[in-house]
Amino acid sequence: MFDGAGIRLKGWRCAPPAPTRGAVVYLQGIADNRASAFAAIQRLVPRGFEVIAYDGRAQGESEGRYCTYGFYEKRDLAKVLDTLQTRPVALIGTSLGAAIALQTAAEDQRVAAVAAAEAFSDLWSIARHRAPRLLSDSMIRRTLQLAGQKARFNVDEVSPLAAASRIRIPVLLLHGELDRDTPPEHSRQVFAALGGAKKLIIVPGAKHDGALNAQTWPLVEKWLDEALK
Repeated sequence: MFDGAGIRLKGWRCAPPAPTRGAVVYLQGIADNRASAFAAIQRLVPRGFEVIAYDGRAQGESEGRYCTYGFYEKRDLAKVLDTLQTRPVALIGTSLGAAIALQTAAEDQRVAAVAAAEAFSDLWSIARHRAPRLLSDSMIRRTLQLAGQKARFNVDEVSPLAAASRIRIPVLLLHGELDRDTPPEHSRQVFAALGGAKKLIIVPGAKHDGALNAQTWPLVEKWLDEALK
């Protein structure tokens, strides 16, 4: 268990054989749980990384009533980072987890590198893309406002794109070429805004939640080796 921002988070801490090269926190997508970290654990622990994975707030076995798309989740992550003695720390996230990783990296100097798969650019843009076409922009904005009021968060502050302009650490972005849920343009916009070392990989044939796969994991491992050396 980990302490989050006023809630408890159910998670795992997976220690590697000594010596430790660093720590990786894996952040899941929405409506998912820490089990999605199995590939990261299986690949990175033998390579000397401590891997931490936990169910996000209001998901899996963790506490919390609402998902806030990074607003409170980045505060949860900061509390998890408080428990880590291992350095350097990298974040690997998919979809919602990627958005949380980017928003955290803009604020927390303990984060040394980020790998973000299928990140959205901002909450308004992804809501507009996924909403039924019959809904007007004003209806979508009102719906987001009501969601923010109910969960007590500012929807306008949920923006990996805005966060990107403040990030100076190495960032690897991955996105599926055929992602229809969150089109690759979201990652392209984030990539353009990043100010530090950066790399964007558009994964041929991959759909949403498919950018991290058997073909791309070796690229992530190589990138981690370079980013954290």
